[in-house]
Amino acid sequence: MSLTIDRLTKRYQNKIAVDQVSLSLENGVYGLLGANGAGKSTLMRMICGILNPTAGEIKWNGIDVSEEDYRDVLGYLPQDFGYYPEFTAYDFMMYMASLKGVPKNRAKEKTKELLEIVSLSNVAKKKIKTFSGGMKQRLGIAQALLNNPKILILDEPTAGLDPKERIRFRNLISKLGTDRIVLLSTHIVLDVEYIANTILMMKDGKLIHQGALDEIIKVIENKVFECVVDNKMAISLSQQHPIINIRNEGTEVFLRLVANSVPYANASLSKATLEDLYLYYFSEGN
Repeated sequence: MSLTIDRLTKRYQNKIAVDQVSLSLENGVYGLLGANGAGKSTLMRMICGILNPTAGEIKWNGIDVSEEDYRDVLGYLPQDFGYYPEFTAYDFMMYMASLKGVPKNRAKEKTKELLEIVSLSNVAKKKIKTFSGGMKQRLGIAQALLNNPKILILDEPTAGLDPKERIRFRNLISKLGTDRIVLLSTHIVLDVEYIANTILMMKDGKLIHQGALDEIIKVIENKVFECVVDNKMAISLSQQHPIINIRNEGTEVFLRLVANSVPYANASLSKATLEDLYLYYFSEGN
């Protein structure tokens, strides 16, 4: 079973938001990375059938995104998900289940099961307005799973969460990817690095990289350097290369940067990370 995206394009009057993207996704977690305006949310909204593509198609085992059967296998947590603050978690889940056409008896069972999975069963009768950001996001995941979707789309699900909540959320997403397609869009590179089986990178509406971490990181092998320099040299190097990290050390400055060749005499090679690759493509001016 696979989700096939074929030459998908979305054009607005003066802008191509998504430009001929083709993908074939099977069970697992896919991390979608890109700067603001790269086309990530537009792509995800087309996969969810919220936006119509200008060209191309999306199919799940031959079923087009526009068909009712497709909606039955889809779960979606948008970036700005609307909650009803006066609802309890349980009432909210039952309400969402009714909107998705889940029979009442089944909805009760599923609500209990999902609130347990996302560790909210102990607050099922509490109003959503009392929840933390992380609790709301976990409730968002729970509602997206009500119809037991085979395709789960998550747009910036860890934004605004504290480190503890992010780790908890990452672990949950990782488990969900064992028997479904999970497409996760985020600006938080570490989240993708830890849990994605496949990493997708978008820039200017195009898919520029696709593969496992070890595969795509090869692009910047032998291009990540660290050095300690004076302030004047730090400014000079910052103007010439994408800077990944900068730290003042008394009268000197520690730099981690990406360069095609040795940028400074005392610079040493460092093992590349996904964050290095991200900044190589998406730092200012690139």
